[in-house]
Amino acid sequence: MKRIEQVLTDAVIRAGRELWQTDLAESQIQLQKTRKDFTGDLTIVVFPFVRFAKSSPEKAGEVLGEYLVKQLDEIRDYNVIKGFLNLVIDESYWQAMLAVIAKDPDYGISQADDEAPLVMVEYSSPNTNKPLHLGHIRNNLLGYSISRVLEASGKKVMKVNLVNDRGIHICKSMVAWLKYGNGETPESSGKKGDKLVGDYYVRFDTEYKKQVKGMEAAGKPRKEAEGKAPIMLEAREMLLKWEADDPEVRALWEKMNGWVYEGFQKTYDRMGVSFDRMYYESETYKMGRDIVLKGLKDGILEQEEDGSVWADLEDRKLDRKLLLRSDGTSVYMTQDVGTAQQRFAEFPIEEHIYVVGNEQNYHFQVLSVVLDKLGYTWADKLYHLSYGMVELPEGKMKSREGTVVDADDLMDEMISTAKSMSDELGKLSEYNEEEKQNIYRQIGLGALKYFILKVDPKKNMLFDPKESIDFNGNTGPFIQYTYARIRSVLRNVSDAEVVFPQISLNEKEIDVIRLIHEFPEVVKTAADEHNPSVIANFMYDVAKEFNQFYHDHSILNADDADTRTFRISMSKLIGDMIEKGMGLLGIEVPERM
Repeated sequence: MKRIEQVLTDAVIRAGRELWQTDLAESQIQLQKTRKDFTGDLTIVVFPFVRFAKSSPEKAGEVLGEYLVKQLDEIRDYNVIKGFLNLVIDESYWQAMLAVIAKDPDYGISQADDEAPLVMVEYSSPNTNKPLHLGHIRNNLLGYSISRVLEASGKKVMKVNLVNDRGIHICKSMVAWLKYGNGETPESSGKKGDKLVGDYYVRFDTEYKKQVKGMEAAGKPRKEAEGKAPIMLEAREMLLKWEADDPEVRALWEKMNGWVYEGFQKTYDRMGVSFDRMYYESETYKMGRDIVLKGLKDGILEQEEDGSVWADLEDRKLDRKLLLRSDGTSVYMTQDVGTAQQRFAEFPIEEHIYVVGNEQNYHFQVLSVVLDKLGYTWADKLYHLSYGMVELPEGKMKSREGTVVDADDLMDEMISTAKSMSDELGKLSEYNEEEKQNIYRQIGLGALKYFILKVDPKKNMLFDPKESIDFNGNTGPFIQYTYARIRSVLRNVSDAEVVFPQISLNEKEIDVIRLIHEFPEVVKTAADEHNPSVIANFMYDVAKEFNQFYHDHSILNADDADTRTFRISMSKLIGDMIEKGMGLLGIEVPERM
């Protein structure tokens, strides 16, 4: 059965030939959801047809509306508002479509075939000198969710993580542990490894500031004190030893990074995110050097007198970009050039998505241009999924000062709050303790994930834990509660086949059916726009509409058997859709709340 959008598109093309002797292209036909303040289900934008109809938009809309009502049983009525033709879809279409949807357990979710394009999504990219924090949570949830959404749109997806495991910031933690750690380990301290290493990163900054302050008090200028503080000199010396493959430094680096990786994995598992492949900066940071030197040899890049190599991007209205320092060492841009080349050589990537904060907008703009200048035909396949900063009611976070909100601590807080609120409602008394703890986890993490993902990635956001876990309004728990309500209804009926008898539909039922019908288009839009918030806010609309229907109309005590069967079946489809949609956000839905 054709979806109504395709039925209308085909009919408008026929109308173009019969009414205006014009061959219209599908791209000229604009269909959109009818605005809530107008009567209708779908709206056709008439303005593109005016030059063919040789009449006003209103007149062209009237002629097209009359044609469609006569030609299509699926269209019951129409109205024209200026250049917009609003169409009312007949009940018969909705009922027939529901029967088709009921037979498709994967409705709205496409499966990738052998010819499907491969999309690589890079996200997380943590530093191994500190645990994951609230900012990482937004990164990980966005990366994982957009991967799920792209898969649901029919693409193959490879999720990758580039771990920043080298550099001066890593050496700072190592120096502080050697000086102040007294051999402390995750086992001896009872701390997760990433938290233990992060504590020493903070300790380094504390000691460094003390030394700078002391040198200033002794008469040293601030700039000199910052550059020559003894602990900073030790960190720089350690970095040089690391790059020279000093065995003792490398052994310490491997040990402390091992602690961090184990801690990261526990956080990833708890957060519900995963990766198909891990990359490490320590293995990739030199990869772009040969590419840059070849670009220099070919006359694409320029070398300064001090030996540094630059890309002149002024012809692209960008600045000159450093690619190799005067001592021949790489910069981040060089590394990204190398890793991009490696990945496109290894895999048939159709699109490479970098999930990185908006402070790196310029970096990724330059990366694509540099790769293009170096002759890589796939340079335009890079996409920066840029997202805004996450702040708390208390303000910004600072890693070096230890004022960040730790990801594990935040998840603990969310689960604890979910427990308190669930216990107050008192609906889990018949569950054992293990079952209760699982439901608390589902609600707490669902609240966190939904609150993060319902915001357009491009926007900065304020995360308020208390607001996120409210059981009313646009929150994860509200949607989860709607699912649990549906499951409660269905527990009162046998596992009968989902069927839809012919009944006279009321307006609320049609409102719910419209949303079921809309799901595949919502998934496609979210994938095309790289925006999970499209799914999140649609799920809220679904939950809100179903709850309004549930409030106004009885399901189990409907007036007649056919209506009861219809409403039970419709509720089952809504529940299935909520489970799928929330699953695309990485959110579980509990059977009972």
